[in-house]
Amino acid sequence: MEAKVIEALPNAMYRVALQNESRDRATVHVSGAASLLRVLPGDDVVVELMPYDTSRGRIVRRRQ
Repeated sequence: MEAKVIEALPNAMYRVALQNESRDRATVHVSGAASLLRVLPGDDVVVELMPYDTSRGRIVRRRQ
């Protein structure tokens, strides 16, 4: 799912606005394979949401 980073939080967590119909927000972290990504507020990213809690997830990659 596509999202936009709104805010950088402590402990390498980020708050993102999801680009879906309801425009929800989620708290995400950078996935292990993409841990070398430099993510800044305002960046467009692709996130995976947890199936049991859609307010949490991880950043898979950054959009250019």
